[in-house]
Amino acid sequence: MQGNIRGILEDITSIFVERSREILGDNLAGVYLHGSAAMGCYNEKKSDIDIVVVIHETVSNDTKRRFMEMVVQLSAAAPAKGLELNVVKKSACNPFIYPTPFELHFSNAHLQWYKSNPSDYIENMKGTDKDLAAHFTIIRHRGKCLFGKDIRVMFGKVRKEFYFDSIWNDIKNAKEEITESPAYYILNLCRVLAYRRDGLILSKTEGANWAAGKIPGRYRALVAQALSMYSSDAVIGIDQSLVTDFAAFMTEQIRN
Repeated sequence: MQGNIRGILEDITSIFVERSREILGDNLAGVYLHGSAAMGCYNEKKSDIDIVVVIHETVSNDTKRRFMEMVVQLSAAAPAKGLELNVVKKSACNPFIYPTPFELHFSNAHLQWYKSNPSDYIENMKGTDKDLAAHFTIIRHRGKCLFGKDIRVMFGKVRKEFYFDSIWNDIKNAKEEITESPAYYILNLCRVLAYRRDGLILSKTEGANWAAGKIPGRYRALVAQALSMYSSDAVIGIDQSLVTDFAAFMTEQIRN
C-alpha cells in the first residue's frame, strides 16, 4: 500500500512539474515538496500534497488563470485533500523575508471561491503569509526538490524567531478551537513543544512519538488516540474536557 501511495505521489508531482514548466516557461525557478509527503507520513485520505513554486518575476493574470486551471484539474485527480501550494518570487526566498509575500495560493478550502469568481480570485489571492516561514524551514530540513536549484541555494535560512512565530500562530488559539479538530491540534501542539524544548523539526507522527515520553501520563492516551485518528480511518470518541485541558497545558508549556 505504501508503495502504491508513493507511486500516486510521484505521478501527481511529475505531472505538476511538467505542466508548470509548460505554462510558466523560463519564469519557473523551482518546485519543492514539503509537508507530510516529504516527511514520510502522508495519508492519502487526510493529507494535502504540499508544494512551493518559485518564480523569477510576477506573472500576468492570464498566465495565473492557465496555471490555476491546471492546478484545479490536477488537485481533483489527486487523493482526498488534493494539492495545497504557494507561488512565491525567488527574491522572497533568499534572503528570506518575513512575513513572506506570495503571488498565488491554492488549497481545497479556496476552491469554491475560484470556481465562483476566478477573476476575483486571481486578482486578490496574494499578500503575505506567516505560514511560509514554517514551510520554508521544513523544505530546508526535510523537503524535496522536484525541479530547480538545490534547496539550500534557493531558500535562505529562516531565523528561529520567525519559525517559532509561524508555528505558534497556528496553535495559539488551540484552547478555543481544539474541539473542532482535535487530532490536528493535539499533534501540532506536540511538534511545536518538541521544537520549543529540543529544537526538533518534526512531522505530526514524529511529534506524537516524541511527546509519548515527555508529557504527563494523563495525556498520553489522548495523544495516542489522535495519532490513530490521523494515521488511519479510526473514529474515536475523545474526552472533550481532557482535550481542552491538554490544549491549555501545552500552550502554557510552549509559552514558557
